[in-house]
Amino acid sequence: QVQLAESGGGLVQAGGSLRLSCEASGVIVSIDAMHWYRQAPGKQRELVASITSGGSTNYADSVKGRFTISRDNAKNTVALQMNSLRPEDTAVYYCNADVRDYYFKGNYWGLGTRVTVSS
Repeated sequence: QVQLAESGGGLVQAGGSLRLSCEASGVIVSIDAMHWYRQAPGKQRELVASITSGGSTNYADSVKGRFTISRDNAKNTVALQMNSLRPEDTAVYYCNADVRDYYFKGNYWGLGTRVTVSS
């Protein structure tokens, strides 16, 4: 069974920075795309950033120029560097990945890490 574990959330003032990390563990042959989603109170979960196994990235318009997604394929990790944080970035951030073992490709979610940005 594959598990994703996020870390790095917390409370930060507007304009500050945080770095989120996510590590995949379990029986892993390879990981295709990795993503960060977020869900603010009372809102639907939204895609924040994605990165392919080759390193191509994509961002939501609301975070372009402020957030950077990166990954370490050898360590099965993905990170989200968040700069110039705004109160509207407050949300629970979730890691998501398409993971292959020897027999199966599945989509997995972490439990989330909370980010709170104060004004």
